[in-house]
This record gives sequence, structure tokens and C-alpha cells, in this order.
Amino acid sequence: MRGRPGSVRSLEEFGRVRLSASFFMRDFLHSEIADFHGIPNIPDDPNLAIAAGRKLCEQLLEPLQATFGRLAIRSGYRAPAVNEFGNRHGLSCASNLRNYGRHIWDRRDAAGAMGAMATVVVPWFADRYRDGADWRALAWWIHDHLPYSQLQFFPKLAAFNIGWHERPRRRIDSFIAPKGCLTRPGMANHDGSHAEFYPGFPRLRHGWQRGWIRLLATPISSQFIALVPE
Repeated sequence: MRGRPGSVRSLEEFGRVRLSASFFMRDFLHSEIADFHGIPNIPDDPNLAIAAGRKLCEQLLEPLQATFGRLAIRSGYRAPAVNEFGNRHGLSCASNLRNYGRHIWDRRDAAGAMGAMATVVVPWFADRYRDGADWRALAWWIHDHLPYSQLQFFPKLAAFNIGWHERPRRRIDSFIAPKGCLTRPGMANHDGSHAEFYPGFPRLRHGWQRGWIRLLATPISSQFIALVPE
């Protein structure tokens, strides 16, 4: 891969890169900030963005979708310029430094580690949340079943940030009452099963893995046409 997409055709090819059984890169490139303000939401380092995005999709989003049904992606990759604009104008974006290795997939964090984050809605749970379900039920289910790094829950639709990271923090925070940190390493509630908080939830499903192992062994370069300006 030869750097940042430099034409419509090369950006189309980048969007066709498959990150997992169900997800492609294009699923994570939409941004209201980018669209409304005309800021290209294109990574400078497509290889790193793909590598991080694959981990996010394979290890977190695919098992979530296999278990609960279709996910709605609210926010995925953010180019540094997009994220910086959102942060500067109070559009619910953390600083670029904080989002390296999170929403900014093509930048490693200050410690040199790779990561990726997306904001998602689980419609299966959003309906139950609307009817009074506690956001902590889904938070504890994910905590007990998936190798996440960070979760952050939001009031609208019980949407949440879910992040994969090379050095997972295993921390859950919320902007829904009770607000603040639900758990992190060292807290008394961190270890063990929390099944009492999510009765009636489906069992974790791994059916998405079938037929996907072969593609995992395929080099990224063989799935991607060189990204060079035309």
C-alpha cells in the first residue's frame, strides 16, 4: 500500500477492504463533521488503520453482532483534522492526543500502541433501554465476554464507544446515571462473573468465525489496489 488515497477510485478501493466477515472499511468512514464542513475523512496511514480496524471488528464487533443482531455504527474512524475540528468546536470529540489509538486509527498512542474505537448502537438493547433497562446490563455482559479496552456509554439509544487496544485498559465509563467509572482494574467489582446483572441475555455466539479464517491469512496488500493519485 502506498500511502493516503489520492483519488476517488483509490478511495473506493480503500473502502472495499474487508475488515472482518461482516464489515468493510467504508462502514467506518462516514462522519457528519467531515460531510458538513468539507473535511476529508481519509487516513494518512491506511495500513495501520486497516490493521487496527480488523482487530476491532474481529474481536469485538463481530461477536457482538453475531450475538445480538445487526449493529448500527454511529462513528468510526476519524482523520486527525476531522477530530481536531470537532474538539475545537465542542462537537463531542476528545483531543487528538487522547484519540490516537482510539477513533484516530492511523495514529499510535503516546506509548506507541495500536488501537481502534467505534461508537455503536445495539438495536436489540436500545429497545430494552427505551423500556427501562439499565445500561449496566449490557456493559457487564461485554465485560464478561469480550476483550475490550474501553467502553463509554451515552444517553441517546444507549450508544457506546467500544475500543480495542494492544494494551487494554479494561475500563467502563458512562454519561448515563449513575455517571462516572463503573469499573477498572483494581476496583472490587472488576473480577469474576457479573451474570446477575444481565439475566435473559443471549449466550455469546461465535458463528461469524466460519469461513473467515481463510481471509485472515490473506495479506492486506493482496486485497488492496495501490493507493496512488491518478
